[in-house]
Amino acid sequence: MFDSMDVFRVSGQLMRHAGQRQALAAVNVANADTPGFRAQALPSFAEAAEGGGPRATRAGHLGGGDGAAARPFDAPGESSPNGNTVSIEQEMWASAQATREHNQALAAWRHGLTVLRAAMGAR
Repeated sequence: MFDSMDVFRVSGQLMRHAGQRQALAAVNVANADTPGFRAQALPSFAEAAEGGGPRATRAGHLGGGDGAAARPFDAPGESSPNGNTVSIEQEMWASAQATREHNQALAAWRHGLTVLRAAMGAR
């Protein structure tokens, strides 16, 4: 019964993905004034899990096989006169989305833990 706890695996992957998106937004904001810097973005968790790149076929394959590992890409957008493509507004939006993803994953994790405790008879 407890060998396949996908809710914990997937919610953990979503939390890691949200953390990666948050870190990438922070790097973009930190380089907002760097001439020639190209803003980076990550595909959504769903896109990364569905095949936005190489997929793991077994545990340990492709860096752990968690399905949430996505490669950054150049974010679309206009460049400023110095060649920088960072938009502070876009980074605020990306940060808010990452926070929302993390909160959703945490809620699923907590709910799964509550169900597991109830199944085991713990309070």
